[in-house]
Amino acid sequence: MSWVIYALLSAFFAALTAILAKIGVKNIDSNLATAIRTVVILLFAWGIVFFQGTTKQIGSLSSFTVLFLVLSGIATGLSWLFYFRALQLGNASQVAPIDKLSIVLTLLLSIFILKEKADLSVILGIALMVTGAILVGFGK
Repeated sequence: MSWVIYALLSAFFAALTAILAKIGVKNIDSNLATAIRTVVILLFAWGIVFFQGTTKQIGSLSSFTVLFLVLSGIATGLSWLFYFRALQLGNASQVAPIDKLSIVLTLLLSIFILKEKADLSVILGIALMVTGAILVGFGK
């Protein structure tokens, strides 16, 4: 399967996540909601790993890999905590576009940290995404 199909599926489930989370955080502390969601994701992810039999790869992980996966996990946890709180306080239709500025930040970080190339179309795309997020997120 092409990476594009996986990316589209990711976008669909991220959108569904926002709607389901907005409904789910209505009468609960946003941190507790995040913790419940995290347990579900933890069980789901480990279930897939055990089903695929890829647990045998754990022993071959380098400390470098583990370090960056741990740092990524911390960043993900912080993102979820802030996202759930934002959903609790704001409209999903406004929170989601602002949250998706992560795309812009990812592009910028990939240019500066990973040394990926950015041509005029990438720069224009970044500007359009920022403009769109501002218009949708703050336009109401």
